[in-house]
Order: sequence, then C-alpha cells, then structure tokens
Amino acid sequence: MISFTLNGEKVESRGNGNERLLDVLREEFSLTGPKEGCGEGECGACAVLMDGRLTNSCITPLANAAGREVVTIEGYSRTDRYRVLEKCFAEEGAVQCGFCTPGMVMAAEGLLSVDPDPSEEDVRLAISGNLCRCTGYNMIIKAIMRASKEGKGLW
Repeated sequence: MISFTLNGEKVESRGNGNERLLDVLREEFSLTGPKEGCGEGECGACAVLMDGRLTNSCITPLANAAGREVVTIEGYSRTDRYRVLEKCFAEEGAVQCGFCTPGMVMAAEGLLSVDPDPSEEDVRLAISGNLCRCTGYNMIIKAIMRASKEGKGLW
C-alpha cells in the first residue's frame, strides 16, 4: 500500500509503486480531470500539483507520491483560486474543446502560487509544457494575466 494525501484526504493505493500516478488517479480513484495526452510528459494534459509543484502524472511513478500531497483539478476546483481562474478563462474565451484546460489551469496555479503578479513572459514560460490545439495560447495567457489581477490577495 502506498499512502498519500489526495485532494485533502489521506488515501492508500493498492497499486504497485511502478504504476503511473495518472493511471492510479483515473482507475483507482475515478479522477478523470488528468488525462492521457502524449504519455511522455510533453503535453501537460495529465498535470497535477504534488506538494504544490506542477507534475506530469503520466511520467510519475506512484511511489513518488508516497507521503506527499497530490491535488488534481477535481480538488483544486473547490477553491476560491479556481473560481477566479474559471471565470477569467471563460470571459477571455480560453476554453474551446476543453481537453487542455485542466492542465492549463493547474499550470496557472503552479505559477500564481509562487508569482502572484507575473509578466506575460512568465505566463508564457509557465504554460510552455502544455499543448493546446484550439486557442493559439493568446486567450489563455490573457486569462491568466487577468486572474492574477482579479484574484489579487488570493495567491
């Protein structure tokens, strides 16, 4: 058994330590926000926060989660920070097909939690590990910049 905190709750996984964290989250815990995109840690669709740091769960062995705090988009969506990002993504048209959105939101949280007033260049760098086929990124960047201002004091 591998114990860790998942979205604020202590859990134990029956999986072996070599299984991908992504598979355990989806199959054992029925959390479908993190998605399989590339399976190589290149697209960001599987992004979660582990101890507050953005992590690609498709290349992270379950053993790495032992004793740590893992937050998926499902857990993050219960926060005030998420609500600001959700509003700004919607108002800026940053959500189209939606496949990349959970990973983009998690990348935004990863950035804003360490830099609540980022430059556009900082935002571009923070989301550079996330691929989007629909928006061309500009709307996502505008949404994150807007959230940093509208959510001032939350991060």
